[in-house]
Amino acid sequence: MNYARTALLMAAMTGLFLAIGYMLGGTGGMAIALLLAGGMNLYAYWNSDKMALRMHGARQVDARSAPQLVAMVESLARNAGLPVPKVYLIETEQPNAFATGRNPENGAVAVTRGLLRMLSSDELAGVIAHELAHIKNRDTLIMTITATIAGAVGMLANFAIFFGGNRNNPLGLIGTIALMILAPLAAALVQMAISRAREYEADRIGAEICGRPLWLASALRKLEQGARRIDNVPAENNPATAHMFIVNPLHAHSVDSLFSTHPNTANRVARLHEMAGQPAGAARGPWG
Repeated sequence: MNYARTALLMAAMTGLFLAIGYMLGGTGGMAIALLLAGGMNLYAYWNSDKMALRMHGARQVDARSAPQLVAMVESLARNAGLPVPKVYLIETEQPNAFATGRNPENGAVAVTRGLLRMLSSDELAGVIAHELAHIKNRDTLIMTITATIAGAVGMLANFAIFFGGNRNNPLGLIGTIALMILAPLAAALVQMAISRAREYEADRIGAEICGRPLWLASALRKLEQGARRIDNVPAENNPATAHMFIVNPLHAHSVDSLFSTHPNTANRVARLHEMAGQPAGAARGPWG
């Protein structure tokens, strides 16, 4: 269901982008918009993972510098049937994590210092499994494409004030102004809806990878509390990357609103408890 919803939302985002191109320049404008989107996505496809890791000061670690963390990632990657991703450490005290990479063969998992300090080994396994689910689902590519198109929609909307739109467009000046305001808003809402759908799906598949949904449920509670209390300065400076993290690094939201890139944590925890068929608690696992 989430896959179909994601496909529909991405189609809506692309349709919005092409419609703006048509309003600005007719069929020629629509063709230029399509070429622009293709060029931007091609660049993002090859470079978005490196850019994201650099923005957050992520440092690659290996079996020598972080043996327990790397061993856990390797074990869970085998469970997921994935190539072992590169592992990165971000020096911030906010507990959080994200995955990136254009495909499973080039995947990377980045965790914060605060995550390692705050979570038990079982909870950490739940978080790593969630990030591996993003890699397995190729969510990093999906989110890169949607973020790029959303940015391009804003760019085209700003062009409207300079070019005045397509002269044959009956909306005229009022329509052009409305386009400038509403188009970026609509694109942002679609992007956020895709983000929320992908998080629910990664929770589900991540729970299957580690075998214990309640490990992730317990971790999510701690992560939300930590995100409320502790700033993540690189994320605050680069808010466009907020959707990549397992919980909102810009301080967690209490409601599942249209303007949130992440689902309500209580809703995520409730779904994980339903998967486990248990009201609370979980047995300790191989990393406990």
